Amino acid sequence: MASLLDQLSQMTVVVADTGDLEAIRKFTPRDATTNPSLILAAAQIPAYQSLIDEALRSSRKLMGSDAAVEDVVREALDEISVIFGKEILKIVPRRVSTEVDARLSFDTDATIEKGRKLIRLYNDAGISNDRVLIKIASTWEGIKAAEVLEKEGIHCNLTLLFGFGQAIACAEAGVTLISPFVGRILDWYKAETGRDSFPGPEDPGVISVTKIFNYYKTHGYGTEVMGASFRNIDEITELAGCDLLTISPKLLDQLRETDAVLTQKLDATHPTDGEAKIHVDRATFDALMQDDRMASDKLTEGIKGFSKAIETLEHQLAHRLAELEGGSAFRHAVSEIFMLNDMNGDGSITRDEWLGSDAIFDALDQDHDGLISQEDVRQGFGAALTLTSV
Repeated sequence: MASLLDQLSQMTVVVADTGDLEAIRKFTPRDATTNPSLILAAAQIPAYQSLIDEALRSSRKLMGSDAAVEDVVREALDEISVIFGKEILKIVPRRVSTEVDARLSFDTDATIEKGRKLIRLYNDAGISNDRVLIKIASTWEGIKAAEVLEKEGIHCNLTLLFGFGQAIACAEAGVTLISPFVGRILDWYKAETGRDSFPGPEDPGVISVTKIFNYYKTHGYGTEVMGASFRNIDEITELAGCDLLTISPKLLDQLRETDAVLTQKLDATHPTDGEAKIHVDRATFDALMQDDRMASDKLTEGIKGFSKAIETLEHQLAHRLAELEGGSAFRHAVSEIFMLNDMNGDGSITRDEWLGSDAIFDALDQDHDGLISQEDVRQGFGAALTLTSV
């Protein structure tokens, strides 16, 4: 008997949900998708250090020798995303999803510019638009940004999607693909109800994706549905027949090692129980999100989580850049200290944000206004920097 993975691949496009190149080679999926957490995990693998270093050196060269560490690191983040994407595209035959900085999730214009930049980096490497999906959070602002990018021929994958209103808005915006998060929906309902588990057909995430899939097919939307963020293989088998499913290496292994009959549950040519068609404008979107506490909670949580992963990666990149630049490393200490402590990115450090001792905070806060600026840090550590940079 064929494995569940082999049978699933006959019904659904299987996508690898990982930044690990070796895992992608192992499963040979058609597509692959990454996010900041996956890139952060991949960055810890020693075999990929050369890719990280390549991005940092390229970004330093582009930004100039006098550029601040934080500016070089921000540039390197885009380079790293595209470098990993290019390596993935050497393995998969179709597309890779590359994510826009989650901290831009509520800024339409900034998201558009970042999407254009990422696709330009791919194009400069000889990779055409049809092989890349720009991954954007499914806020209203993100959906509107994707609508603009799609009209420019830049294809988008709308992620962190939990609610029916988000899905309808994405379809009306003409986005290429959505990624509803099955497992994270389950997580919310388990916490809310106190239940340890739900049978596959009763899984709230499965029910949500099934509803979206049938709505799209009933009303003829071209947007593809890619179930994501699975917690177990039952969720996956219950969505057999979905346009795409993006699956972690661990669950791909389980599917490959399991021999059982797989029944197709979703059929694009025969959708069932399609909801009546509705239009979603900004007011309707906000109302639907307000009425769906799960979707609102998980969207906020997801953006915070991806943003934290980016910030963690930035800190690691700053230290790696210092290592690569040898003697100049300590001269970048001011910028690194500031990046590590300015948690909300507003250009100053409060006592609550400061990771060091109160005594050092007080010493740096010479005007006693309760805030430390980058200049305060520079002056406070000036003597040490002068001694070590001679």
